[in-house]
Amino acid sequence: MRIMSSGVCVLILGMGLMLPSGMVQGQTINHQLEPYLKSGELPAVAAAVVVQGVLTEYGAVGTRKMGADIPVTIHDKFHLGSDGKAMTATIAGMMIEEGKLKWDSTLGEVFPELKASMAPGVAKVTLEQLLSHTSGMRADDENLMDLLKNSVDIEGNLDELRYWIVKESVKLPLVAEPTKAWAYNNRGYTIAGAMIERVSGKSWDELIVERIFEPFGLTTAGLGTQSTLGKIDAPLGHVKQKDGKVKSYMAGPQADNSLILGPAGTLHLSILDFATWAGWNAGNGMRAPCNIVSPQMVEKIHTPVFTIKGENRPGTPPDGKYAHGWGWVTVDWAPYPLLYHGGSNGKNLAQVWIDKKKDIAIVIMTNISNPKADDTLREIAKELYQGATAGY
Repeated sequence: MRIMSSGVCVLILGMGLMLPSGMVQGQTINHQLEPYLKSGELPAVAAAVVVQGVLTEYGAVGTRKMGADIPVTIHDKFHLGSDGKAMTATIAGMMIEEGKLKWDSTLGEVFPELKASMAPGVAKVTLEQLLSHTSGMRADDENLMDLLKNSVDIEGNLDELRYWIVKESVKLPLVAEPTKAWAYNNRGYTIAGAMIERVSGKSWDELIVERIFEPFGLTTAGLGTQSTLGKIDAPLGHVKQKDGKVKSYMAGPQADNSLILGPAGTLHLSILDFATWAGWNAGNGMRAPCNIVSPQMVEKIHTPVFTIKGENRPGTPPDGKYAHGWGWVTVDWAPYPLLYHGGSNGKNLAQVWIDKKKDIAIVIMTNISNPKADDTLREIAKELYQGATAGY
């Protein structure tokens, strides 16, 4: 059953990704995913397809740790990386619809006490510019790395540490005129998260749980490394070293980015929960849960702001257009641009592909990150998309 664009969010019984018994609906695609483990040199890979709100295909193959026989399952938690940016943008949308923020709310308005210390032009940087990577602020450079290292000496909770990042960052001169240039900017998303924290009175970490994880029923979702300390209870992140050997990372300080960067992407969840989130976006927010943001806000979040070129780091958008935590890309296996984002913390990789015209969402995750893995996930996306659209 197709949901028409009436602008009304509706609940369709039986459209959820889990059957009442707790069994997973749809067909397993493990046999399709298996060959990619070898061709892509992947420890593990998981994928799922949602068509018009219904989980049609899913699978998870490989091992949690390269060289070990610890099979992954479809319930295993993989790292989401920057694909969590869309969730931050959605929370910002909530704040806007509640009248606490506006797309053009500025840093000077939200943090008036810092205005005197802001470098020229910084006070006028807007929420939308931060969410679209067009703020002109310094991005993921040595200064940000130094701030994150020095944060261990700063007392406070994560929201207080983000505010400290804001205080230090607004002193820095802009490197480009806002809206005139695009630069992938995790610092910017962290600052946007701090704006949300200021107007909501809650930490971003609380909000992501209360406003996203719980309403969507994302029971596997959490913050930080997907595995727990001392256990291989989830797919470990991997890195291919210069000598060609693959190193796995147990939970610990080096296994993920700093939790201060939460709004930019320090989330994990299972492929099925990822599919739930992606399927809701594919339907433009017109399926349950209905109390998130309006379909009009979802459309705004998906609306392109800037045309980007030459970005090719694993986990960041390639050439195309960038919206707010989402990109639009053209591929040779789709008849028109698809809504897309990639996520990586350097040790894991996730991709989400959405055809909004046909209401199809494809999610893919692996526990290693490098260009070859990125290309492999794209090959999987192509195969799954062609299968999902064969009947159209």
